[in-house]
Amino acid sequence: MSSAIELVIEPRGRDLGGFEVRRILPFAKRRMVGPFVFLDHIGPAVFAPGTGIDVRPHPHIGLATVTYLFEGEMMHRDSVGAVQNIMPGDVNWMTAGRGIVHSERTAPEARARGFAMHGIQAWVALPAEYEEVAPSFHHHGAASLPLIQRDGVTLRLIAGSAYGARSPVTTYSPTFYLDARMPAGTSLPLTDEHEERAIYIAEGAVIVDGEKYGDGRLLVIANGAAVTIEATADSRLMLLGGANIGPRHIWWNLVSTRPERIEQAKADWKEDRFPPVPGETEFTPLPE
Repeated sequence: MSSAIELVIEPRGRDLGGFEVRRILPFAKRRMVGPFVFLDHIGPAVFAPGTGIDVRPHPHIGLATVTYLFEGEMMHRDSVGAVQNIMPGDVNWMTAGRGIVHSERTAPEARARGFAMHGIQAWVALPAEYEEVAPSFHHHGAASLPLIQRDGVTLRLIAGSAYGARSPVTTYSPTFYLDARMPAGTSLPLTDEHEERAIYIAEGAVIVDGEKYGDGRLLVIANGAAVTIEATADSRLMLLGGANIGPRHIWWNLVSTRPERIEQAKADWKEDRFPPVPGETEFTPLPE
């Protein structure tokens, strides 16, 4: 393996009840990259008319979730009262803090006509001093996000700062998260302004430090290494990372620096002490 690449993570398939995702983080040899503690590649999947996604209400603590779609749509509802249909290119940043509950479903109109779904679900751990902030939800339309053009490469800055730009999305620690569209034959130096960095190949194929990698791979870059990404096919990459904020405990949908906090959240969910999601009557039972 190249000295610039610390680790290559292969995806693991997971069935989330009717649709398949590729789980990238956490991984046994690498639990986090910067504050990113969880990364799922959703689809691509095609849903026939009359079918859709139904992720029932479930809780989170200690993190922020961000759903970013390439294709399709998803209706978000949560316990702070937010109702938002998530569309491609938009950023939907939900800060769980001390506790939030949300559901993700297919809206009736999309369910009736059928649709394709493709995107990335990420969790960003909150620094210890912000783990118990008030829960919130913020929607940022695609047009509000910085668009960066570099030698034929198009970068949309989802969150944080990179390449001289800053996203309007509020983050709690140094972070960068980019959607990179690279036509075949283009190249891009990876930003070097952050402590931990990774490249996720959502589509296509690239060469990094002399080695070729196909889609579905997460390339964890060695700290301080200067790397250039070369696209050998039309490619779509997620560039991500930030400051190391220390290890996290993860159980189900709960993230914390303290295992006892996770135990408290488990008990709170079991005893129905989390706030409800307006309009929802279902819930996801605590795993056994």
